[in-house]
Amino acid sequence: MEIEKTERKIQRMFSRACSEYSLLEDGDRVLVALSGGKDSLELVRLMARQQHILKPRITVEAAHVVMDNIPYETDLRFITSFCERHGVRLNVIHTSFDEERPDTKARKRKTRCFLGSWQRRKSLFIYAEENGFTKVALGHHQDDILVTMLMNMTFEGSMSTIRPMMRMEHYPIAVIRPLCLVPERLIATVAEGLGFERQKTPCPYEEVTMRQRMTEVFRTLENLNPEARYSMWRAMERIRGEAGTAENT
Repeated sequence: MEIEKTERKIQRMFSRACSEYSLLEDGDRVLVALSGGKDSLELVRLMARQQHILKPRITVEAAHVVMDNIPYETDLRFITSFCERHGVRLNVIHTSFDEERPDTKARKRKTRCFLGSWQRRKSLFIYAEENGFTKVALGHHQDDILVTMLMNMTFEGSMSTIRPMMRMEHYPIAVIRPLCLVPERLIATVAEGLGFERQKTPCPYEEVTMRQRMTEVFRTLENLNPEARYSMWRAMERIRGEAGTAENT
C-alpha cells in the first residue's frame, strides 16, 4: 500500500537523521513537543518506536502546552488517546503570557502569534529542565528548515537556519529535530492515511506571515526544479561544513 511505503520512507529518513547528526545518545530522556498538528503527531509516533530499540537506549514522553489566555482549543482527548496507543506519557503544561510585562512590551513589534509561540517554547524548556529531560524534540521538517534559510538569505543576508541539533545556552538540554530530512508532503500523506485529527479551533492570532509567503516561493522553486530542495540542502551543508573548518583553523 502507498501509505506503508511512505511510512517506511519516513522511517529511513528519521533513522538517517538520528545517526548523521548524532541526535540521540544512550540514557537520553526525550520530551517531544506535541502541538496536535500532523508534524508533532508523526514525531511522537516515530519516537515511540525508537524507544523500543536497544541502541541507543532512550525514554520518551510528550508535552502539550496550553495557553490559558488564548481562546483556541486542541482536542486533548484525541492527543491523549494517540499517546496512550503509542505507549508515550503525555504531560499537559499550562501557561500564559502577559502583554503588560516590561519584557513583553520590549517586543511590541512582535505579533501576538510570535509571543504565544515564544511563551510555549519557554515553558517547554523550563518543564524539561525541572523534570530531568536531556533532549526536547521538535517537529520541524525539511521544508521548515529550507524556508527558514530562504527567509534569512532574503532579509538578513545570511545562510543560517535552524539546526538538526542545538545545545541551549540557558538550559542544560539540547533541542533536536529528527524530521529534518523529511519533506512535508510525506508527513501529509501519512497524516491523511492514518487519520490524524486537526486541532478544533486554530489560534485566533494566526495570520498570513512572511514565512507563509516564503513557503510559496519555495513551492515555486520546486515547480521550476523538482530537485531544488536537495540542491539547497547540499549547499547549506557545504557552507556549514566550510564554516566549521574555518573555525578550527
